[in-house]
Amino acid sequence: MSAENTPKISIIGGGLAGCECALQLADRGILVRLHEMKPVQRSAAHHSNDLAEIVCSNSFGSQGPSTASGLIKLEMAELGCKLLQIAQSVSVPAGKALAVDRDKFAQKVTQTIQQHPYIEYCPGDVTEIPADADYVVVATGPLTSQGLVSSLQKLLKREQLYFFDAASPIIVRDSINMDIAFVQDRYGNEQDMDAGAQSYINCPLNKEEYLALVEKILETEKTELKSFEKESASYFESCLPVEVIASRGVDTLRYGPMKPVGLDDPRTGRWPYAVVQLRQDNAEATLYNMVGFQTNIKWGAQKEMIQMIPGLENADVVRYGVMHRNTFIHSPEVLLPTLQLKEHPHIFVAGQLTGTEGYTESIATGMVAALNIARMIEGKQPLQLPRETMLGALLGYITREEAIGKSFQPINSNWGIMPPPQEAVSFKKKEKDKRNAYYVERSLTVLRKNVLSECVPAVGLTR
Repeated sequence: MSAENTPKISIIGGGLAGCECALQLADRGILVRLHEMKPVQRSAAHHSNDLAEIVCSNSFGSQGPSTASGLIKLEMAELGCKLLQIAQSVSVPAGKALAVDRDKFAQKVTQTIQQHPYIEYCPGDVTEIPADADYVVVATGPLTSQGLVSSLQKLLKREQLYFFDAASPIIVRDSINMDIAFVQDRYGNEQDMDAGAQSYINCPLNKEEYLALVEKILETEKTELKSFEKESASYFESCLPVEVIASRGVDTLRYGPMKPVGLDDPRTGRWPYAVVQLRQDNAEATLYNMVGFQTNIKWGAQKEMIQMIPGLENADVVRYGVMHRNTFIHSPEVLLPTLQLKEHPHIFVAGQLTGTEGYTESIATGMVAALNIARMIEGKQPLQLPRETMLGALLGYITREEAIGKSFQPINSNWGIMPPPQEAVSFKKKEKDKRNAYYVERSLTVLRKNVLSECVPAVGLTR
């Protein structure tokens, strides 16, 4: 298919979903325009002009078939996902999770996009849905500019929804006191820092140190939310600011992101009372982010809080935690499982704007939007993925009819959204591993049988 004969396609947003969508279509010989506000302007949470910049955790979640996040990655690999391949090429050690050097990841995606002959990169903020496009993909993510939010409000004839997300501080590795901190995966053996296998650095706290830290978190000064943010503030449960977790009870952190289970302090041979974990953030292992410590605490107070943690008393903080408002639509009311708007089927929505949560899920929705546009260009109906797949279950969940008129909150891939096994198959409550293995086998079988043959093949174009 020649570029001259393809319809006009505009993708708004150069984040994870938008970049995946653009590459999927471009590799099928379809010319696309990728609109991204950077470098003309940046949101408060962005730090570079690169595409696909990740501003919160550098982890894409678990890998392998034993978790829901691992299954959706297997499905995406079967469908030829582009960004997961790039993520694997710049990965850093993180136990069983896929974590990346965030700078190298964004740089490599940017280079791939800008060098592709079928992608026209258009910098600058887009405040209106392009009227000259045959197909539009809105993938502006949780930091959609106010101009486009207003345009979407008019298009959808309803209010936008908001929730809040926060980024964790990043610490220089050499400033961590390794006489106190230790390197160990949960339920694993202590690792040699020079062996290149390190995943997590653990800072152990005794009861007195933990209680003092909780008190500091609760009493320290936070950044004041704007008036319009206060009115609509709600949080996604899997990415709560540390001060919100602490406010729910003195032991909540100790049973959440600071749980010491499975971590043997080499100085005592026992589990600490609580622990702060740091995860490798770049390929050189010079930077580590504080797991679960996304926060809205003011920067000066953050430094004081961080340096109360044993092992971080001289911590060199290269990025403090920040908090920003995220935007998403009420997908059950306005979106189809194919990611098309119900009243405007030529407009697709992808990424966190749909109410899916997580980097992997954002990439996946961009991929699905592209696969369906490619089908429509060939005169075929868009594909609704089977609910037996994790990706199909996720898209089915965020567009489910029973949620129309009710509260809607973001969700990521999880076993709970999967259709139960057939009546002939049953598992006891303790047989979760067997049940999950069944889900994986069923998903990949259905995907290979009913989906792969329906996808327009990529031709792998290069400059």
